[in-house]
Amino acid sequence: MSSLKTKPAQTSPARAAVVAAAVDMVLILVFAAIGRDAHHREEPILGVLLTAWPFLAGAAAGWMIARVWRSPFSITRAGVPVWLGSLVGGMLLRALTGQTVVLPFIIVATIALAVFLVGYRLLLAGASRLRRRPGR
Repeated sequence: MSSLKTKPAQTSPARAAVVAAAVDMVLILVFAAIGRDAHHREEPILGVLLTAWPFLAGAAAGWMIARVWRSPFSITRAGVPVWLGSLVGGMLLRALTGQTVVLPFIIVATIALAVFLVGYRLLLAGASRLRRRPGR
C-alpha cells in the first residue's frame, strides 16, 4: 500500500496572473476613490472610473511591455513595471485628455501607486520567505 502525500495547494501561472491583475485593478480603483473622496468630488462610481481609467490603461501597458504574466508577483519584474506604467501612462493620458496634471498630484500618485502596486508584492515576498524559513 502506498502512502499518499499531500502537497500544499499550488497556484497555476494563469490563475496567479489573473489574481495579480485583479489586485492591481482594485488597488488603482481604491487610489482613485481615495483621491476623489479627499477632494469631495461628486459622482462616486462614475467619477472613480473616470479618474482611474488612465491609470488602469497605463498599468495594462506596463503588464504588456514587461510581460508581467510571466512572474506576476515579482517585485522587480511585475511591481515596478506596473507601477511605472500606471504612473507615467496615467499622467500622459490625463494630460492628453485635458485632465489635471500638477506637481502635487504627480507626487501623491507616485507614492500612493508605489505603496499599492509594489507594496503588496513586497508583503507577499516577505510572507513567502517567512514560510520557507527552517523550523516552520
